[in-house]
Amino acid sequence: MASTAVADFGLIGLAVMGQNLILNAADHGFTVCAYNRTTSKVDRFLDNEAKGKPIVGAHSVEEFCSKLKRPRRIMLLVMAGKPVDQFIESLLPFLEKGDIIIDGGNSHYPDSNRRTNYLKEKGISFVGSGVSGGEEGARYGPSLMPGGNPDAWPHIKDIFQSIAAKSDGEPCCDWVGDEGAGHYVKMVHNGIEYGDMQLICEAYDILKRGLGLSSKEIADVFAKWNKGVLDSFLIEITRDILYYNDEDGVPMVEKILDKAGQKGTGKWTAINALDLGMPVTLIGEAVFSRCLSALKNERVRASKLLSGPTPEFSGNKEEFLDDLEQALYASKIISYAQGFMLIQDAAKEYGWELNKPAIALMWRGGCIIRSVFLKDITEAYRKDPNLENLLFNDFFNKAIHNAQKGWRNIVSKGALWGVPTPAFSTALSFYDGYRAETLPANLLQAQRDYFGAHTFRINPKFASEKHPEDKDIHVNWTGRGGDVSASTYVA
Repeated sequence: MASTAVADFGLIGLAVMGQNLILNAADHGFTVCAYNRTTSKVDRFLDNEAKGKPIVGAHSVEEFCSKLKRPRRIMLLVMAGKPVDQFIESLLPFLEKGDIIIDGGNSHYPDSNRRTNYLKEKGISFVGSGVSGGEEGARYGPSLMPGGNPDAWPHIKDIFQSIAAKSDGEPCCDWVGDEGAGHYVKMVHNGIEYGDMQLICEAYDILKRGLGLSSKEIADVFAKWNKGVLDSFLIEITRDILYYNDEDGVPMVEKILDKAGQKGTGKWTAINALDLGMPVTLIGEAVFSRCLSALKNERVRASKLLSGPTPEFSGNKEEFLDDLEQALYASKIISYAQGFMLIQDAAKEYGWELNKPAIALMWRGGCIIRSVFLKDITEAYRKDPNLENLLFNDFFNKAIHNAQKGWRNIVSKGALWGVPTPAFSTALSFYDGYRAETLPANLLQAQRDYFGAHTFRINPKFASEKHPEDKDIHVNWTGRGGDVSASTYVA
């Protein structure tokens, strides 16, 4: 059996992503073994796209494992959930201690936590790796976010960093952390992607309804923005989409039903943020915006019953476009700041050592949220890996202050025009809340204590021997009108 071990790397799952990753690895000098449950796909792939390349096929799991050099490096690109567990179980009888199984699908990080520990007990190293960049990224250089059993990294590093996208000569791939850390970072990446897309859609809506611009004129705006601070993959494809006309000359985007879909990773990010108590508001609003769009029939009925203002623009259009660009830039800064706040808190909560500069670098190329903007984030975390918040970095602090006037103008215009800007608005609200030394949560705590005896703490400014700041206090609000003499300490 050993004599048949010819492949450096094995991949299971021959959908387009899987095929493209195999071709990518082959282009970088690795011999790859391909397998798919429907084995006819293997033969078609070998006879067509893989012809003439260092790629071999297998028609059974046993044959697949026999063709891999030790330690076996096996990547699964199959549907998340039960199919991953089923393939793991089918592989185990043919594996040896030290072999490596990599899940490259969009798995939920708790599943990767479980699989890491389960396989470790069997002497197998598990890696859960985020893969971003779509079909083109898989073929020519994706962003890869591996985490799991660290024993695996020295054995997969050469392949992963070879096939990954490069940014300024550096691979957009590094070890993320233990257990499900790789899939967790991919989840947050997808959440930020939701936020970026929603912000762009709100800018489009303002340009369309607020300024009355045509799709081509809006495309021209995005083309200009893509040459400045907003230079990114999503701005670039938005430009291309808006320029694209159907055969009858009508912009294709205008024919598309305004009902957004979602696969769940943005929702996972929002739920996890709520579980950890982190105010990742922009991603949450982006998810809810998709949910609202899905109520298409109800919105049609509401449009005939509920009134609002009609947008009327007056003033300098170029200045307004500059304001909108700054609003989009500032809101993106908030989105990434929130994303890294979540990653930072998750590292503490789950006991992971996450490499923030490496994460920012991984997102600079190959992935959906890649942008020049991430170079500045990488530099910020390289300068100070323990940076408490991205907004405390000099570059981003200055950028958000410079953008503030235009940002506030756009949010207020949206409200006055009746054009919804949930992502722009929540980003600004977060900024104003985060910079506020005092918030009205004192009243909220009083309300909670009034109706549920939930207690409160005294502001240190008003602490005294009678009411020290480290005691939980309950007041009999109705019996004594809030008189301090009626307060009691609660253990």
